[in-house]
Amino acid sequence: MIWVIGLLALLALLIGPGVWVRHVLRKYSSPPDRYQTSGTGAELARHLLDRFQLHDVKVESTPQGDHYDPVTRAVRLHAPHHNGASLTAITVAAHEVGHALQHARGERLFHTRQRLAQLALSAQRAAGLLLIAAPVIAAVTRVPQAGLMLLVLAVSSASLGTLVHLVTMPVEFDASFGKALPLLADGYLQPEDLPHARRILRAAALTYVAGSLSSLLNLARWLAVLRR
Repeated sequence: MIWVIGLLALLALLIGPGVWVRHVLRKYSSPPDRYQTSGTGAELARHLLDRFQLHDVKVESTPQGDHYDPVTRAVRLHAPHHNGASLTAITVAAHEVGHALQHARGERLFHTRQRLAQLALSAQRAAGLLLIAAPVIAAVTRVPQAGLMLLVLAVSSASLGTLVHLVTMPVEFDASFGKALPLLADGYLQPEDLPHARRILRAAALTYVAGSLSSLLNLARWLAVLRR
């Protein structure tokens, strides 16, 4: 029974934040034209970027979810947020502009995350190859320590993904509460909407909490393999 309760609690931690985020974003997507007189999410993003002299940063629509791409210097918004004027659209647009500001200002944590993310992507690919190669090399060389060393390297490579998630959380919180919320409070939102905008930003941050937990579980799985 304890194992069942623990498993259910773990599933709630992993799945719950995503469900909550979708609920909150959907709730404040209505009415879709709440800020129609002020412009759409894309128009607000463009205005804020121009306000901070970031004229080279593009604003684009994407089917892949809201994000800021530091490589092509583009704020990308999901179509309902790009074209819509709901509270959710306005708040999400401001959050992604927050990332563009972090990039433009050369904020250390943002750039650290970007470097770690690129390194982690390569490391995770290498980890998979090392895991496959470990038993083969151990069998060919008849030296168990060789396979064990490769497994240690594989686990070390996988742990970078966990580190990326841990660094990502403060970056996201800063984009939300250090950048987006103060901007929105500067006359872009109706005063009664500020608590709701704060809720949207807080809910979005929970997705990275779930990502960190998933990454830690993946690292635990690698460690379990290593113990064998």
